[in-house]
Amino acid sequence: MVVGSTLFPSWAPAQPTVAVTHVTVVDGTGARPKSDQTVLVTGDRIMAVGKSRKLKPPAGAQVVDGTGKFLIPGLWDMHVHMSELPHFSELCIANGVTGVRDMFGDMTNIVAERKAIASGKPGPRIVAAGRLIDGPKPIWPGSIAVGDAEEGRAAVLTARREGSDFIKVYSLLPRDAYFAIAAETKRQGMVFAGHVPEAVSAAEASDAGQKSIEHLTGILLACSSREAEFRRIGTVKLYETNLVNYLKSLMETYDEKKAQALFARFKRNHTWQCPTLTVLDNISHLDDGQLTNDYRLRYMDVETLKYWGPQTYPGITNAPPEKWAVIHRTDRVRRDLVGKMHRAGVEFLGGTDMPNPYCFPGFSLHDELAKLVESGLSPLETLQAATINPARYFDRANDLGTIQAGKLADLVLLDANPLQDIHNTTKIRAVFANGRFYDRAALDQFLHNAEHGRRLPEE
Repeated sequence: MVVGSTLFPSWAPAQPTVAVTHVTVVDGTGARPKSDQTVLVTGDRIMAVGKSRKLKPPAGAQVVDGTGKFLIPGLWDMHVHMSELPHFSELCIANGVTGVRDMFGDMTNIVAERKAIASGKPGPRIVAAGRLIDGPKPIWPGSIAVGDAEEGRAAVLTARREGSDFIKVYSLLPRDAYFAIAAETKRQGMVFAGHVPEAVSAAEASDAGQKSIEHLTGILLACSSREAEFRRIGTVKLYETNLVNYLKSLMETYDEKKAQALFARFKRNHTWQCPTLTVLDNISHLDDGQLTNDYRLRYMDVETLKYWGPQTYPGITNAPPEKWAVIHRTDRVRRDLVGKMHRAGVEFLGGTDMPNPYCFPGFSLHDELAKLVESGLSPLETLQAATINPARYFDRANDLGTIQAGKLADLVLLDANPLQDIHNTTKIRAVFANGRFYDRAALDQFLHNAEHGRRLPEE
């Protein structure tokens, strides 16, 4: 997936050289941390990295003392929906998120946001799908509706004309349309990602070249010894008529041999996984009152908070305790799946599905990293899921994802070592993004802006 201009827009004039001295560099390559380093940043590029005793800041440089601190590559949230969300961009930067992959949004708004960021507004790099492609009766308004193979091919061309960087496929696509989209994206030099539609198996999606699978869709089903039977009945029907029994059946018929064969296929085909454990966990625990006490709610506007209310998910929030027990168990099984896939060599991306329930712009990527560690990834592997892995996914590892001379200077300065505790990615002292340096005071101002500039009910 080669992404060009969306990652390399024409930036506004950048700040003078900034030198971070005596810092420990966690460069993202997998190498051991390098202590007492100086990193020189000029414009939007890393100019040099070396031992502080040898590499001296040039005259006139802004010097940042990194003693006791840790420098990591800028973080990517690889599954967001940012369109029109107030203060989205500032909250990303405040949390060290210097890049996002937008999975469904209005390209007009996204292009406008890119231009604003290029002109000086604090914000992340944005790679965007634009409108998603779904079946003839789409789940989400604004989708491109597709009923057959011919319409599937046409939808790819429409999305490309609208400026989409890649194609997102969704749950209700007919089988022939899905494979036509797969073929057309290849002809157009694009890639496709998204849900595994009901009409297609996870193994088929992998073989068809789907670049990434979101939310683990179709995977637990593909690991079931009764997959063929459930697919004949229709997974949407099973989900809607008796969710609890369907989930129980999937867990009870899990076939380890079948699962390992699927994971080997993912590894062979380089089918990335963006599990979005944060949103799956949140929705699986809407019965937990702690979600509504989260201090980060102060940064969200009233429309988003309304969407997160129980009325949006009546089938879940009004569920009896025995139903919740099955939902909670399924959530644990999904984390186990992530661990098993990781051990099998499947490649992972960090993503949140923000702004779905209790997924906060910027903040929740750190929640996702913690959940990946809980699922079995090491802190280093988890950090790579939000740094070098997105760069590899975009075929931009020569420019992004690690701290090396010549690369884009998207960086996060931390007060503590993330390799000792992944939660330390939240201890942010400063951020470099798009050729600009933001110290702690600037980041605090972004948080203040979000908290006090919200659209409130009385407005």
